[in-house]
Amino acid sequence: MPDDDWTPPPVLLAVDLVIFTLIDSTLHALLIERGIEPFQGNWALPGGFLEDEREAVLDAAHRELMEEANLNASQLHLEQLGAYGEPDRDPRGRVVSVAYLAIAPGLPEPRAGTDAAHARWVPVPDVLGGSIKLAFDHETILREGLERARAKLEHTAIATAFCEETFTINELQQVYEAVWGVALDLRNFYRKVQAVDDFIVPVGAERRTGKGRPARLFKAGSRTTLYPPLVRPSPATANEGNG
Repeated sequence: MPDDDWTPPPVLLAVDLVIFTLIDSTLHALLIERGIEPFQGNWALPGGFLEDEREAVLDAAHRELMEEANLNASQLHLEQLGAYGEPDRDPRGRVVSVAYLAIAPGLPEPRAGTDAAHARWVPVPDVLGGSIKLAFDHETILREGLERARAKLEHTAIATAFCEETFTINELQQVYEAVWGVALDLRNFYRKVQAVDDFIVPVGAERRTGKGRPARLFKAGSRTTLYPPLVRPSPATANEGNG
């Protein structure tokens, strides 16, 4: 029988957002500089508390992204990353955060609002390398979001969205290298890409990118999921400090 004197503990619900894009062939994450305590002046993921008891969690994520960085979440596919609720993760009390992830090309420059002093795209290697420290447990959330994003490139054709309408194998490889954080062998990468039927399709044209032979041009095929998947190198051999 439940204890009649038991009352549920006070718990606050929040959202956090891990948003990735590529800028100059380097993976960037959206960060805001906190304008209020706790952790005033520190960098953090955009996010915040639910507005009231009637607000849906995903709606709160959309609202916080607009309020703190002036980014319209309707342009993104937000997928739920996980829930984070360690007892001491927030000095204001017991706070459980539902994190959302998106990775998309061509996102605009953010503009800070509400309790964010600044908002900007930050190179992910700067966070992984320790030169930028994140508030709360946001580095853990970002790292888990990065792992999910890396897996998406293994199993889906999302990498082609970061290329022009026509692209070379080398340009596609640069997307994988930026997200996976490791250099890839071009010949091996080409073999793996060609093993996936209708992932990329030759367009019958070439582009000269240097003094060597012109490179063949491709476009995205109709396939959205990759089989066999493009398995990334083992984490034991990947250097996460490289963009």
